[in-house]
Amino acid sequence: MHKLILWDIDHTLIETGGVGSEVFKDAFEQVTGHQIDRLADVTGRTEQVIFQETLDLYDIQDPGDYFPKFVEAQAAGYRARADEMRRRGRALPGARKALKTFAERPDIVQTVLTGNPKPSAIAKLGIFDLTRYLNLAIGAYGTDDSQRPNLVAIAQNRAATHVGHVYSVESTYLIGDTVGDVEAAREGGAQIISVATGRADIPTLRSVGSQIAIPTLERVAQIIPHS
Repeated sequence: MHKLILWDIDHTLIETGGVGSEVFKDAFEQVTGHQIDRLADVTGRTEQVIFQETLDLYDIQDPGDYFPKFVEAQAAGYRARADEMRRRGRALPGARKALKTFAERPDIVQTVLTGNPKPSAIAKLGIFDLTRYLNLAIGAYGTDDSQRPNLVAIAQNRAATHVGHVYSVESTYLIGDTVGDVEAAREGGAQIISVATGRADIPTLRSVGSQIAIPTLERVAQIIPHS
């Protein structure tokens, strides 16, 4: 059976060391003209939702083009602060090894399922030299749909078109760190492998339906069986 692995990015593969929230605020100010000191809850949600709720926090009216402009400004911010993010952030333990191991398996194709807009996702992964292991053309991003569960089918369909295999719930694995990732897998049609490298601990991840919950990515490659 050919398998599709969908990786969450933030707090699963990488940490930005606080650069991410700073880039968000800077891009938000560039686009809206409003300086902000807080933003909506970001955990396990798409950037479209975070951006809209942050507008709502400050009672800012969107003329209709704010989010596309924000997407470009945010990605530019990450590229401009690449060296700083490498200093303050990191690829999480086991991430590179797991990506490399899966990339060497002929029965697996791997990409991302992320709330990040595609340009920012590519920029962030590139800063830590992780893009080489992923087929980012078939990924599902926060610019594709505002609701995370819908991203599963988007990635499955893109993978089927590009790779030539049909991926079902049995052959699709979502690897992520949040309750939102568990819900996305359950509602969207994938198996979930939870990693407790974000805010949610193992008991929390299991309580919302993740049968596989591990502390780090160090041994994740052993979980997905060979065909």
